Amino acid sequence: MATRAGFAFGGETIAAGSRRTVDLPVSVLSDHTPVTMSAHVVHGRKKGPVMFISSGVHGDEVIGVEILRRILKLPAIGGLRGTLIAVPIVNTFGFLNHSRYLPDRRDLNRCFPGSAGGSLAARLANLFLTDVVSRCELGIDLHSAAIHRTNLPQIRIAPGNARTMELAKVFGAPVILTSQVRDGSLRGAARDRNVDMLLYEAGEGLRFDEVAVRAGVAGILRVMRHTGMLPAKGVAKTKPTSVLCMSSKWLRAPAGGLIRTFRAEGDVVAAGETLAAVSDPFGEKETTMTAPTDGIIVGRAVLPIVNEGDAIFHLGTVKATDVAEAAVDTLTAGLGDDLLFDEDEII
Repeated sequence: MATRAGFAFGGETIAAGSRRTVDLPVSVLSDHTPVTMSAHVVHGRKKGPVMFISSGVHGDEVIGVEILRRILKLPAIGGLRGTLIAVPIVNTFGFLNHSRYLPDRRDLNRCFPGSAGGSLAARLANLFLTDVVSRCELGIDLHSAAIHRTNLPQIRIAPGNARTMELAKVFGAPVILTSQVRDGSLRGAARDRNVDMLLYEAGEGLRFDEVAVRAGVAGILRVMRHTGMLPAKGVAKTKPTSVLCMSSKWLRAPAGGLIRTFRAEGDVVAAGETLAAVSDPFGEKETTMTAPTDGIIVGRAVLPIVNEGDAIFHLGTVKATDVAEAAVDTLTAGLGDDLLFDEDEII
């Protein structure tokens, strides 16, 4: 049998059946410290898809870094078919500073496709898109909510793509949220290059959430099994039925003050149900927030101090509330029962 050709990446060649971390030069800081974007390439012995998994596009979203760390430690990755390019920290600048943004205050996820001769953000976006995303057939980008917010594990895809909808269902997050692609986003740049991409959202900025991490690991392994990159043995088998939300909206604070929330992410609510109460610091006036429609809370603010107009609850519309409740319950039960997480020690 002929040996599979090596995978050329970043000026190096990774032999079939091997793996290597490759540092891609990004920039030089003002004190002459070089900064790189590090990618770990696993090149399987047998042919298969080329896939990227990325996290840390926003530097304060650390859950994805932990998900990728656990994925790369799994013994199953040793039997990979195809090629995996894992980039745990895309935005090194933001990660080091615990910040969503780059030093020039730009949001990297609004700077794609970028350019080789543009701003720092544009150069990083161009490097990631050219050297990683464009080499792949599919990808999963890992995110969490911004700081002081938290998200229910969910997959976001653009409407009208049957392939990404199929992969989103295979992933098995509680919610699949269809949302339009924003200008300058990685999702948009990947779509323009015919790369199918899922965006996973879960948990809170600068915090770990074990359920969110486990849901991410299990979902990624399901996708890799479904695409033939991993064998079925040892891969998460329990797959919740995801709830499809075709639209969503943020519910905003009706007044400023101190907020007490009565419902959390993953809760299914009915129209007219009280979700929170906002009181002034003196306790003289209190205003309640109610759900305008039936839906499932896919994200919420966690800071108890609010200004009038602050986004508090992210409500996804659902067709059947009983199905939505079952999906969230199955997620927690499934992660506890799955063979992947049977060990007393965390991966």
